[in-house]
Amino acid sequence: MSTLFEQRKAILEQRHEALITRRNEPLFSENGIYTRYANPVITAAHAPLLWRYDYNPETNPFLMERIGVNAAFNPGAIELDGKFYLVVRVEGNDRKSFFAVAESTSGVDGFCFWDHPVVMPETEEPDTNVYDMRLVKHEDGWIYGIFCTERKDPDAAPGDLSSAVAQAGLARTKDLKTWERLPDLKTRSAQQRNVVLHPEFVGGKYAFYTRPQDGFIDAGSGGGIGWGLSESMNPAVIEDETIIDRRYYHTIKEVKNGQGPAPIKTGKGWLHIAHGVRNTAAGLRYVIYAFMTDLKEPSKLTHAPAGHLIAPEGEERVGDVSNVVFTNGVIARDNGEVYLYYASSDTRCHVVTTTVAQLVDYVTNTPEDPLRSYACVQQRIELIDRNLASL
Repeated sequence: MSTLFEQRKAILEQRHEALITRRNEPLFSENGIYTRYANPVITAAHAPLLWRYDYNPETNPFLMERIGVNAAFNPGAIELDGKFYLVVRVEGNDRKSFFAVAESTSGVDGFCFWDHPVVMPETEEPDTNVYDMRLVKHEDGWIYGIFCTERKDPDAAPGDLSSAVAQAGLARTKDLKTWERLPDLKTRSAQQRNVVLHPEFVGGKYAFYTRPQDGFIDAGSGGGIGWGLSESMNPAVIEDETIIDRRYYHTIKEVKNGQGPAPIKTGKGWLHIAHGVRNTAAGLRYVIYAFMTDLKEPSKLTHAPAGHLIAPEGEERVGDVSNVVFTNGVIARDNGEVYLYYASSDTRCHVVTTTVAQLVDYVTNTPEDPLRSYACVQQRIELIDRNLASL
């Protein structure tokens, strides 16, 4: 007769295998811009059983979960040798995040984590938490990981255990397995989050998209997505930041906004995917939007379509931090296909697929936000009248 341990192990392994081999079906595209899929591509349940359970029946006769996984979200993304790789932010039940690599041959399903999480070296000032890595294949030959490093605020009042300082952590690799930690990015801003490296040199320098903040949560005087240049990556130092995509009152990015993954190079310009945040009675609402900058001057905004590209729908609206979609990973393939990975409500990872042509059409032909209700109505009436005239 099998023991409880053996029974549970068999069921757990069967359920896990069914999850990671499940086919992900595309859904009808209502907006024609991208295709959503029926299931998330990564969840906490995708974490290998060996990460969570002690498989020794002597020390764990009930086969209890010993080190739980709470969420898997905000993945960086890269294609290498025809395979899709996500560097996922995995959060344990203890609230600490770490990075782990999951790979797939299809890009929409079949993602499996590598046996071990990423071992990210520490700096002289150890990180309390690391998360939200952007992966960038730079023309200098390195793959860079730019992520948020969080540490307790040394100036916090006694008893204040929530105040934190966020900066941009930097690391580089050739294979996603061995990482070289570099000094954190230095800027004049009090805090930095959502920092992204431009994939090409600009005037012989490394170029960064930044998000200057006064505090850990509040952007404060930070005007939006910034731009800065550094002579080196080791160390990376930005002396001056300029805002290239500004926040505006009563828009999807009134509270804050931040660059998602590195921009996609197209014939019409650099195509950017970003997130915007506004305040609601139910709290902050995060959506994903797009814009474009000049091909020769990446810091020059050329197109800014109004509104969101992706907003949370259905189960995406529910999670640890509800009503949120957030992206820091995209794969633009040589054949024009685009795989945009995003997380919902700080809980799980999803994908939408589209093409460079569709995204360029969307960004260049969708009208900008006129910023007033009356002007928005006039904009919509113009569309209606054009359509009526064509019937």
